[in-house]
Amino acid sequence: MAKLALCIGINDYPGTVNDLSGCVNDAQDWSAALEARGFTVRQLIDKAATKKAMQGEMERLVKDAKSGDVAVIQYSGHGSYVPDVDGDESDGTDEVLCPYDIGKGNPLTDDELNDMFMQRAAGARIILVSDSCHSGSVSRFAAPPRGTGDQQVTKVRFLPPATFLSEDELRPLGMRRASRVASPPGRQSGALLVAGCQDTELSYDAWFSNRANGAFTFSALRALKKINGTGTYRQWYKAIRESLPSQQYPQTPNLFGTRTQKGWKVFQ
Repeated sequence: MAKLALCIGINDYPGTVNDLSGCVNDAQDWSAALEARGFTVRQLIDKAATKKAMQGEMERLVKDAKSGDVAVIQYSGHGSYVPDVDGDESDGTDEVLCPYDIGKGNPLTDDELNDMFMQRAAGARIILVSDSCHSGSVSRFAAPPRGTGDQQVTKVRFLPPATFLSEDELRPLGMRRASRVASPPGRQSGALLVAGCQDTELSYDAWFSNRANGAFTFSALRALKKINGTGTYRQWYKAIRESLPSQQYPQTPNLFGTRTQKGWKVFQ
């Protein structure tokens, strides 16, 4: 059984004035945790994580995963949304991940990801771990500063669509979206999704002991130690929910997949 992983962390978003602090640390922390569990890990960090590179590495990972293999894609960075063009979303928007070159109008949509995941080999297990905002209304964008240093500011991992969409592309969005249960990548069961928040919430870029991390990543990796590598995704999710949402980080992690997928052993 092969165990393959791709870890992506993007702090630097040129041209957006919305850089983050903890995403590269997240990718490195997830890489270490996965390598300790026998995974062969590739990384895309900051400027290496263009849309073309992300798509190419994801497609290769899914293609290389055979029956019985486990493939993990971890992403930490901004999330956002764009107008739905094929009518498959009840609220008229598609959730997106934001590559390094998002400022050039290159979002990676949930439809594109789902198409990739649906190409998996029968019996291959694909898991997406996403520490980003899949959505959120613009009115909820601002987050209060925390910590003591000038750089220790809690941010949200949501990039407003106006940052990268033209006025014509923005017009169909409006200012509010319907509230619904998250249905980002994996919604057709091509992959099991473990996400930092619901699709109407925000994920936080935070600080713990003077080190930047995603609030979800920090909680998820701590919970992973509690289940000692023998628990299911359902049990891991329950352990994560002991920490999130909290008063400081009001985000509700999401576990999205079939009953069978949720019963898989974590990273096995």
